[in-house]
Amino acid sequence: MASLKIFLTLAILLTIATKTSTCTSSLSLSSSSSSSSTRVKGIYWIENPLFPPSSINTSLFTHIFYAFITPDNVTYKLQPSTSQTTSFTIFTNTFKTKTPPATTLLSIGGAGSNSTLFTIIASNATARAAFINSTIDVARTFGFDGIDFDWEFPKTSNEMNSLGELFLQWRNAIAAESSVTGKPPLLLTAAVYFAASFFLSGEPRTYPVDSINKNLDWINVMSYDLHVSTSNETGAPSGMFDPKSNVTVSSGLISWIRVGVLPEKLVMGMPLYGKTWQLEDPKVNEIGSPSVGAGPGMDGSMAYFQVLEFIKLTRAKVVYDVDTVSVYTYSGSTWIGYDDPFTVSIKIGFAQAFSLRGYFFWVAGLDTFDWKISTQGKFKTFFLHLIVLSILRLTRKEGSRKYNDKEDVGFISSHPS
Repeated sequence: MASLKIFLTLAILLTIATKTSTCTSSLSLSSSSSSSSTRVKGIYWIENPLFPPSSINTSLFTHIFYAFITPDNVTYKLQPSTSQTTSFTIFTNTFKTKTPPATTLLSIGGAGSNSTLFTIIASNATARAAFINSTIDVARTFGFDGIDFDWEFPKTSNEMNSLGELFLQWRNAIAAESSVTGKPPLLLTAAVYFAASFFLSGEPRTYPVDSINKNLDWINVMSYDLHVSTSNETGAPSGMFDPKSNVTVSSGLISWIRVGVLPEKLVMGMPLYGKTWQLEDPKVNEIGSPSVGAGPGMDGSMAYFQVLEFIKLTRAKVVYDVDTVSVYTYSGSTWIGYDDPFTVSIKIGFAQAFSLRGYFFWVAGLDTFDWKISTQGKFKTFFLHLIVLSILRLTRKEGSRKYNDKEDVGFISSHPS
């Protein structure tokens, strides 16, 4: 029976491979184009004197997002400070002169922004116009190639409808500006929830699918922070699957396709950090184990390079979880869930299998100095990794959900394309 399952699974994977082989080259496009058809390998950057824009390796990324700026709460316009104007200029000039160059987008909003302010702007045509015109002016003044909108999050169906109206008015304004100036139209993107609909809390509501398809170049799906350190049990922060839940990367992305968003409008997000917990009992240390709060790191977050340092310093146990396609490590009462190069490679293969537009990382400066995770987009081993994943899932011991000797999981050497 097991051999039959393996045969059937490999047959399915062969079908996926046929599809992904046509996408591999497109996800490896050079980063010099800013056209709407360009595949996306993106990363967000936040102001960080220890990691300036010049530190970003543009051979790994096509699109770089500057995060963030927020509108004035009276005029509804973007009004960059003196320090921001200097930072914008350095940012865009850096990526125009790098080899290869990269496309730059100015991201508006973010998790710490005023959601109520965006509600006001989106629901009023006059406020929308003031806001939209200022975003175009700022983007053009400082040499950005596009605009990204991160509203976290519309709370009602009415707010979702207003968001759709905002996208429409924004697209029309961008087209009009391009027609007048003769410049290529600015890109317009949005960062969105991991799923097309909100179903965990608050009023059930769905993003404006038709407006997204017609007016946005793509959406950046935040397929991470699915389990966070405030939870009373450990979890895979960006698990691909979960036998007990649909709060997963795969379920979220598929939900977008099911409601009608075109796959080429979807860009999958991945974190360059892990989430930490303090175990209630160090002897109970799997996914779903009781915790008493956040572990080390600001707000229970730890950069990937810091996770590797933790493993080395504490000689922590590293476990690859087959069911969720995620990794966790623990030492004493500290437990960390995260992605590594192998799980990221699987995710990129998933994105290719579903013909998604590409992927992005949050956030620059958290990978290792040699970009161990970010380099996975340059490799053509996704299908082989899917085979390894399949065999591990089908041949693991009954009742076991983990594969302890993680070094054996990643035995396939990756060769740059």
